[in-house]
Amino acid sequence: MDTLRLKLKIWRQDSPKDEGEFKTYNLDGLNTHMSFLEMLDVLNEQLVESDNEPVAFDHDCREGICGMCSMVINGRPHGPLKGTTTCQLHMRHFSDGDTITIEPWRANSFPVIKDLVVDRSSFDRIIQAGGYISVNTGSAPDGNAMPIGKEVAEEAFDAAACIGCGACVAACKNASASLFVAAKVSQLALLPQGQAERDDRVVNMVSKMDQEGFGHCTNTGACEAECPKEISVEYIRKLNWEYHRSNIKG
Repeated sequence: MDTLRLKLKIWRQDSPKDEGEFKTYNLDGLNTHMSFLEMLDVLNEQLVESDNEPVAFDHDCREGICGMCSMVINGRPHGPLKGTTTCQLHMRHFSDGDTITIEPWRANSFPVIKDLVVDRSSFDRIIQAGGYISVNTGSAPDGNAMPIGKEVAEEAFDAAACIGCGACVAACKNASASLFVAAKVSQLALLPQGQAERDDRVVNMVSKMDQEGFGHCTNTGACEAECPKEISVEYIRKLNWEYHRSNIKG
């Protein structure tokens, strides 16, 4: 069984007001079949056993669908693999003796709570501003009650793949949330269920994005390159189109 010896440089920060710093840890005998988060579990177990504070990090499903595991690994959100979340990253993609630098998302709109955990409630507030549809309560309608073209359904589904992790913000030099907002706006704008709030939705969500302090998109494409669900920047074009459409309609 292959094992690894690694040096970890991890950002430690006790609270949002603390300045924080990188601290170095050495791990030996790591199984290459471990996931990246399992490796951090091993580190935390050792820290607890030695009466030290474990490293705080976000995680939930560990299946790549919840968007919780927000950390920058060697300068890249979610690590070196394309289309992969941190929890899907395995230690076989690293080499024996590697030094791995791990830090949280870096954006004013994502303040650090502790260590690798950041406050992404700004995304929640953007969704509250318009990322919903109005429907009648009751039993679920039949799946074929509202026919939707295959191409339209696929385009909407591709946008709906966004897990709201915030890697797009962490990757962008402007800390822009345009790809996140574009995916949510496009998903609903493409489907008949989202037409009732279509015009107000895009205006309200873009306005809220600006209020939360996210930067503007300058088309560098870093968001698409680091998105674990490979959301296309074409949705940002659609976001801009929807925004201008709503303003023209008044």
